[in-house]
Amino acid sequence: MFTFSFNHIALSVKDVNQSVEFYQKTLQLKEIKNTASDSKTRWLSINEGKQLHLIPRPNFEIKINKAAHFALTTSNLDSFITNLKELKIDCSDWLNTPNKDYIRKDGIRQVYFQDPDGYWIEINNDI
Repeated sequence: MFTFSFNHIALSVKDVNQSVEFYQKTLQLKEIKNTASDSKTRWLSINEGKQLHLIPRPNFEIKINKAAHFALTTSNLDSFITNLKELKIDCSDWLNTPNKDYIRKDGIRQVYFQDPDGYWIEINNDI
């Protein structure tokens, strides 16, 4: 039997500098050293040893689907939503209702927004 733990998320991005700035501004992620290679891929720390790898692919088509997203949890969802509004970043619920959060059947609140390449990010209060 295998036991796994989550390590990292890797996303192809058009402009790696713009994406790093976006994730630092919206999620307050800190950049860490890319220890895997001397490439232009940049790494950000999500927390607890988990990472977001941003891989520059300026000439590739990036196809986006809301079902393909990653989710982070916060204990203060209301403050985070306020922060998105202050940053002028549109958010929505799962059904694409603008500026609305969503309460799942299990009671967890969530909100979705997109990064500069259109990737969907869910922030919820599942603590």
